Amino acid sequence: MRVRLGIAAVLSACALTVSGCHRETTRAYRPPPPPTTTTASNRGAASRPSRTNPSGDSASIQNLPPPAPIPSNLGKPVSSEVGLASWYGPPYAGRKGADGTVYDQNAMTAAHLTLPMGTVVRVTNLTNNESVIVKITDRGPFVHGRIIDLSLAAAKATGVYRAGVAKVKVEAFAAPVRANADPAGHWCVQVGAFARESDAEKLKEEMMRRYATAKVIEFPGPTGHWVRISPKLPSKSNASEVADSIHPKDPAAAPYLIRTD
Repeated sequence: MRVRLGIAAVLSACALTVSGCHRETTRAYRPPPPPTTTTASNRGAASRPSRTNPSGDSASIQNLPPPAPIPSNLGKPVSSEVGLASWYGPPYAGRKGADGTVYDQNAMTAAHLTLPMGTVVRVTNLTNNESVIVKITDRGPFVHGRIIDLSLAAAKATGVYRAGVAKVKVEAFAAPVRANADPAGHWCVQVGAFARESDAEKLKEEMMRRYATAKVIEFPGPTGHWVRISPKLPSKSNASEVADSIHPKDPAAAPYLIRTD
Protein backbone atom coordinates (compact mmCIF):
# COMPACT_ATOMS: atom_id res chain seq x y z
CA MET A 1 0.00 0.00 0.00
CA ARG A 2 2.80 2.39 0.89
CA VAL A 3 4.41 1.68 -2.46
CA ARG A 4 1.19 2.44 -4.27
CA LEU A 5 0.77 5.67 -2.34
CA GLY A 6 4.34 6.67 -3.13
CA ILE A 7 3.86 6.01 -6.82
CA ALA A 8 0.60 8.03 -6.77
CA ALA A 9 2.35 10.93 -5.10
CA VAL A 10 5.13 10.91 -7.68
CA LEU A 11 2.64 10.77 -10.53
CA SER A 12 0.65 13.65 -8.99
CA ALA A 13 3.81 15.81 -8.66
CA CYS A 14 4.75 15.14 -12.26
CA ALA A 15 1.27 16.11 -13.38
CA LEU A 16 1.53 19.41 -11.51
CA THR A 17 4.95 20.04 -12.99
CA VAL A 18 3.75 19.41 -16.51
CA SER A 19 0.67 21.55 -16.05
CA GLY A 20 2.81 24.36 -14.60
CA CYS A 21 5.18 24.29 -17.58
CA HIS A 22 2.21 24.28 -19.89
CA ARG A 23 0.86 27.47 -18.30
CA GLU A 24 4.22 29.22 -18.65
CA THR A 25 4.58 28.44 -22.32
CA THR A 26 1.00 29.28 -23.33
CA ARG A 27 0.81 32.62 -25.21
CA ALA A 28 -2.30 34.46 -26.35
CA TYR A 29 -2.41 34.75 -30.12
CA ARG A 30 -1.91 38.33 -31.30
CA PRO A 31 -2.27 38.90 -35.02
CA PRO A 32 0.53 40.93 -36.58
CA PRO A 33 -0.18 44.65 -37.18
CA PRO A 34 -1.13 45.73 -40.70
CA PRO A 35 1.77 46.82 -42.91
CA THR A 36 2.72 50.49 -42.60
CA THR A 37 3.87 50.83 -46.19
CA THR A 38 1.36 51.38 -48.97
CA THR A 39 1.37 52.35 -52.58
CA ALA A 40 2.38 55.85 -53.57
CA SER A 41 -1.22 56.81 -54.34
CA ASN A 42 -2.49 56.26 -50.79
CA ARG A 43 0.64 56.49 -48.65
CA GLY A 44 -0.29 59.81 -47.11
CA ALA A 45 -3.87 58.79 -46.39
CA ALA A 46 -2.95 55.48 -44.76
CA SER A 47 -0.64 57.13 -42.25
CA ARG A 48 -3.09 59.90 -41.38
CA PRO A 49 -5.63 59.08 -38.62
CA SER A 50 -9.08 60.62 -38.52
CA ARG A 51 -11.03 62.32 -35.76
CA THR A 52 -13.69 59.58 -35.74
CA ASN A 53 -11.43 56.54 -36.06
CA PRO A 54 -7.80 57.00 -34.96
CA SER A 55 -6.76 53.66 -36.41
CA GLY A 56 -5.96 55.24 -39.77
CA ASP A 57 -7.75 52.54 -41.79
CA SER A 58 -9.52 53.12 -45.09
CA ALA A 59 -12.93 53.58 -43.46
CA SER A 60 -11.66 56.45 -41.32
CA ILE A 61 -10.11 58.24 -44.29
CA GLN A 62 -13.54 58.70 -45.81
CA ASN A 63 -14.60 60.64 -42.70
CA LEU A 64 -11.95 63.34 -43.12
CA PRO A 65 -13.45 66.72 -43.99
CA PRO A 66 -12.40 68.45 -47.22
CA PRO A 67 -9.97 71.38 -46.91
CA ALA A 68 -11.47 74.84 -46.48
CA PRO A 69 -12.57 76.23 -49.87
CA ILE A 70 -10.32 78.87 -51.40
CA PRO A 71 -12.11 82.20 -51.93
CA SER A 72 -12.50 82.87 -55.65
CA ASN A 73 -10.73 86.23 -55.45
CA LEU A 74 -7.47 84.66 -54.21
CA GLY A 75 -6.62 82.61 -57.30
CA LYS A 76 -4.09 79.81 -57.04
CA PRO A 77 -1.45 79.46 -54.28
CA VAL A 78 1.91 81.04 -55.11
CA SER A 79 3.85 78.92 -52.61
CA SER A 80 3.39 75.89 -50.40
CA GLU A 81 5.33 74.41 -47.48
CA VAL A 82 4.89 71.63 -44.95
CA GLY A 83 6.07 71.82 -41.36
CA LEU A 84 5.04 72.20 -37.75
CA ALA A 85 2.46 74.71 -36.57
CA SER A 86 1.92 76.02 -33.06
CA TRP A 87 -0.37 78.67 -31.63
CA TYR A 88 -0.12 81.72 -29.40
CA GLY A 89 -2.54 83.57 -27.15
CA PRO A 90 -1.88 85.11 -23.72
CA PRO A 91 0.39 86.92 -22.91
CA TYR A 92 0.47 88.21 -26.50
CA ALA A 93 -3.22 89.14 -26.63
CA GLY A 94 -3.68 92.90 -26.71
CA ARG A 95 -0.09 93.58 -27.83
CA LYS A 96 0.77 95.12 -31.18
CA GLY A 97 1.75 92.68 -33.89
CA ALA A 98 4.48 93.23 -36.46
CA ASP A 99 2.00 94.85 -38.85
CA GLY A 100 1.12 97.50 -36.27
CA THR A 101 -2.33 96.16 -35.40
CA VAL A 102 -3.32 94.89 -31.96
CA TYR A 103 -3.24 91.12 -31.80
CA ASP A 104 -6.72 89.64 -31.38
CA GLN A 105 -6.46 85.98 -30.41
CA ASN A 106 -10.07 85.44 -31.53
CA ALA A 107 -9.39 86.61 -35.10
CA MET A 108 -8.27 84.36 -37.96
CA THR A 109 -4.64 85.48 -38.13
CA ALA A 110 -1.18 83.95 -37.92
CA ALA A 111 2.50 84.74 -37.56
CA HIS A 112 5.11 83.75 -40.14
CA LEU A 113 8.81 84.57 -40.40
CA THR A 114 9.10 85.41 -44.08
CA LEU A 115 5.74 85.83 -45.83
CA PRO A 116 4.85 89.48 -46.56
CA MET A 117 2.48 91.16 -44.13
CA GLY A 118 -1.12 90.82 -45.19
CA THR A 119 -0.54 87.55 -47.05
CA VAL A 120 -3.57 85.26 -46.97
CA VAL A 121 -2.78 81.59 -46.41
CA ARG A 122 -4.68 78.34 -46.07
CA VAL A 123 -3.42 76.18 -43.22
CA THR A 124 -4.37 72.49 -43.29
CA ASN A 125 -3.77 70.21 -40.33
CA LEU A 126 -2.42 67.02 -41.96
CA THR A 127 -3.57 64.91 -39.01
CA ASN A 128 -7.29 65.57 -39.49
CA ASN A 129 -7.43 67.53 -42.79
CA GLU A 130 -9.15 70.45 -41.08
CA SER A 131 -8.11 73.80 -42.53
CA VAL A 132 -8.67 77.52 -42.16
CA ILE A 133 -7.98 80.72 -44.09
CA VAL A 134 -5.89 83.22 -42.11
CA LYS A 135 -3.99 86.46 -42.70
CA ILE A 136 -0.35 87.04 -41.73
CA THR A 137 -0.20 89.91 -39.24
CA ASP A 138 2.82 89.04 -37.09
CA ARG A 139 6.28 87.48 -37.07
CA GLY A 140 7.13 84.10 -35.62
CA PRO A 141 7.26 81.37 -34.49
CA PHE A 142 10.68 81.82 -32.93
CA VAL A 143 11.22 78.12 -32.35
CA HIS A 144 13.36 76.19 -34.82
CA GLY A 145 11.46 73.57 -36.77
CA ARG A 146 8.14 75.43 -36.73
CA ILE A 147 6.83 77.36 -39.73
CA ILE A 148 3.70 79.15 -38.53
CA ASP A 149 2.07 80.36 -35.31
CA LEU A 150 -1.73 80.36 -35.41
CA SER A 151 -4.03 82.59 -33.42
CA LEU A 152 -6.05 80.89 -30.71
CA ALA A 153 -9.18 80.89 -32.89
CA ALA A 154 -7.35 79.44 -35.90
CA ALA A 155 -5.73 76.78 -33.71
CA LYS A 156 -9.12 75.69 -32.40
CA ALA A 157 -10.57 75.61 -35.92
CA THR A 158 -7.84 73.27 -37.15
CA GLY A 159 -7.40 71.07 -34.10
CA VAL A 160 -3.92 72.42 -33.36
CA TYR A 161 -5.11 73.92 -30.06
CA ARG A 162 -5.32 70.66 -28.10
CA ALA A 163 -2.25 69.10 -29.73
CA GLY A 164 -0.15 72.22 -29.15
CA VAL A 165 2.00 71.41 -32.18
CA ALA A 166 0.86 69.70 -35.39
CA LYS A 167 2.14 69.00 -38.88
CA VAL A 168 0.45 71.32 -41.37
CA LYS A 169 0.49 72.42 -44.98
CA VAL A 170 0.69 76.17 -45.56
CA GLU A 171 -0.49 77.47 -48.92
CA ALA A 172 0.20 81.17 -49.51
CA PHE A 173 -1.60 83.40 -51.97
CA ALA A 174 -0.34 86.58 -53.60
CA ALA A 175 0.20 89.34 -51.03
CA PRO A 176 -1.57 92.67 -51.49
CA VAL A 177 0.44 95.14 -53.56
CA ARG A 178 1.53 98.21 -51.61
CA ALA A 179 2.76 101.48 -53.01
CA ASN A 180 6.56 101.86 -53.19
CA ALA A 181 7.03 98.37 -51.78
CA ASP A 182 10.19 96.43 -52.65
CA PRO A 183 9.15 93.06 -54.13
CA ALA A 184 12.30 91.51 -52.66
CA GLY A 185 11.29 92.68 -49.18
CA HIS A 186 13.15 94.19 -46.25
CA TRP A 187 15.00 91.72 -44.07
CA CYS A 188 16.66 91.66 -40.66
CA VAL A 189 18.00 89.19 -38.08
CA GLN A 190 16.50 88.57 -34.67
CA VAL A 191 18.42 86.66 -31.99
CA GLY A 192 16.98 85.24 -28.78
CA ALA A 193 15.46 84.65 -26.47
CA PHE A 194 18.14 85.25 -23.85
CA ALA A 195 17.27 84.38 -20.28
CA ARG A 196 19.55 87.15 -18.99
CA GLU A 197 19.39 90.74 -20.21
CA SER A 198 23.17 91.07 -19.78
CA ASP A 199 23.75 88.37 -22.43
CA ALA A 200 21.52 90.21 -24.88
CA GLU A 201 23.34 93.49 -24.17
CA LYS A 202 26.71 91.84 -24.82
CA LEU A 203 25.54 90.56 -28.20
CA LYS A 204 24.09 93.97 -29.02
CA GLU A 205 27.43 95.68 -28.34
CA GLU A 206 29.28 93.05 -30.38
CA MET A 207 26.92 93.49 -33.34
CA MET A 208 27.21 97.30 -33.16
CA ARG A 209 31.00 97.02 -33.39
CA ARG A 210 30.91 94.44 -36.18
CA TYR A 211 28.18 96.10 -38.25
CA ALA A 212 28.67 99.81 -37.68
CA THR A 213 26.11 100.82 -40.31
CA ALA A 214 23.38 98.48 -39.06
CA LYS A 215 20.62 99.39 -36.65
CA VAL A 216 20.93 97.18 -33.58
CA ILE A 217 18.43 97.13 -30.73
CA GLU A 218 17.80 95.05 -27.62
CA PHE A 219 14.29 94.59 -26.28
CA PRO A 220 12.42 92.39 -23.79
CA GLY A 221 9.68 89.96 -24.75
CA PRO A 222 7.39 87.49 -22.99
CA THR A 223 9.94 84.70 -23.44
CA GLY A 224 13.16 86.61 -22.69
CA HIS A 225 15.43 89.26 -24.17
CA TRP A 226 16.01 89.74 -27.88
CA VAL A 227 18.49 91.45 -30.18
CA ARG A 228 17.52 92.67 -33.64
CA ILE A 229 20.04 93.61 -36.33
CA SER A 230 18.74 95.54 -39.34
CA PRO A 231 21.41 95.94 -42.05
CA LYS A 232 21.68 99.31 -43.79
CA LEU A 233 20.94 97.50 -47.03
CA PRO A 234 18.08 95.26 -45.87
CA SER A 235 18.36 92.63 -48.59
CA LYS A 236 17.83 88.97 -47.83
CA SER A 237 21.42 88.14 -48.80
CA ASN A 238 22.86 90.75 -46.41
CA ALA A 239 20.63 89.59 -43.58
CA SER A 240 21.60 85.97 -44.25
CA GLU A 241 25.28 86.91 -44.02
CA VAL A 242 24.67 88.52 -40.64
CA ALA A 243 22.71 85.52 -39.36
CA ASP A 244 25.45 83.10 -40.43
CA SER A 245 28.04 85.10 -38.46
CA ILE A 246 26.19 84.91 -35.13
CA HIS A 247 26.99 82.07 -32.73
CA PRO A 248 25.52 82.95 -29.31
CA LYS A 249 26.91 81.20 -26.24
CA ASP A 250 23.43 80.75 -24.83
CA PRO A 251 22.17 77.45 -26.35
CA ALA A 252 18.58 78.65 -25.96
CA ALA A 253 19.20 81.67 -28.19
CA ALA A 254 19.29 81.37 -31.96
CA PRO A 255 19.33 83.74 -34.96
CA TYR A 256 16.16 84.02 -37.06
CA LEU A 257 15.99 85.55 -40.52
CA ILE A 258 12.76 87.55 -40.73
CA ARG A 259 11.05 89.83 -43.19
CA THR A 260 9.98 93.16 -41.71
CA ASP A 261 7.47 94.26 -44.35
